[in-house]
Amino acid sequence: MISAEYLRTLARYNRWQNDNLVTAADGLDEAERRADRGAFFGSIFGTFNHLLWADRMWMSRLAGLPKPVKPLTESVSEAEDWPSFKTARKETDDVISTWADRQGDGDLTGQLTWHSRSADREFSQPLWLLATHVFNHQTHHRGQIHALLTAAGAKPGATDLPFMTAA
Repeated sequence: MISAEYLRTLARYNRWQNDNLVTAADGLDEAERRADRGAFFGSIFGTFNHLLWADRMWMSRLAGLPKPVKPLTESVSEAEDWPSFKTARKETDDVISTWADRQGDGDLTGQLTWHSRSADREFSQPLWLLATHVFNHQTHHRGQIHALLTAAGAKPGATDLPFMTAA
């Protein structure tokens, strides 16, 4: 089981790292962000978009917000351009932080049942496991983005959790 404080810490880490990588990507031009670099989601921008899409999908399940309109197969185009992506990313990080702030230690003890459009079937899992998955998924794809940014010549800042300032 995870505690509410752990959840809030991961939400702060999520925002810190999204800000870190977006700031690094701001130093690239649009063509560099959209260049297919052979990653699973193609480009830096495509990977950022997939992560935004997934965060929105999980917040629809965990916080009752609207689902993304696009299916998983179109997640790389969740936001049309860099400025709208940056706005959507900040808004989604606000949603994640608000959701995490509202959780108490006993709030993640139940199960969540949902229908996955991509798998076309129903799933049921413990809430604590799904909350952990949300943050693990973010870290996984941000690691890809970090590698893509570094290869493109950008210089993201620190990523280690112990170096996160109390915010």
